[in-house]
Amino acid sequence: MKRVSIDTDRDDGPNRYGETVVQWNPRRMTAQQMAEKSAIVAIAGPVAEMIYRDEPFHPAFVAEWQNDWALGLEALKGLPKLKAAQTRVAHLENAVADLYQVFRRDDHWEVIAAIADELLAHEILDEEMFREAVEPWMEID
Repeated sequence: MKRVSIDTDRDDGPNRYGETVVQWNPRRMTAQQMAEKSAIVAIAGPVAEMIYRDEPFHPAFVAEWQNDWALGLEALKGLPKLKAAQTRVAHLENAVADLYQVFRRDDHWEVIAAIADELLAHEILDEEMFREAVEPWMEID
């Protein structure tokens, strides 16, 4: 995680309400794993907000989340088993449902709440600030 922000640039790109920058190591993942992880990152913010607001809406139908939904679908586009748009939509909907169940667990929600608190306090978290926010829940070898 390089950066997380709720204070996004108003540039020529899509209108964003939040932004997450992740630096992946492509040598550690297959193209399929990269696509799946990219899709999950794209929908993670909306899923966390669904739980926070107690409003489990479909991400494609909430204006603030539509770009996240589109990014998730785009990430899955190159996977051979998900060539058909309908198949990608179903796959991403299943990922939303799975992530929703994971995020609702108390141990995960505590981490999400810590990140949200830090974002509300600072608006932007760099890599070090993010690591400090989640450190209490990280497993130590």
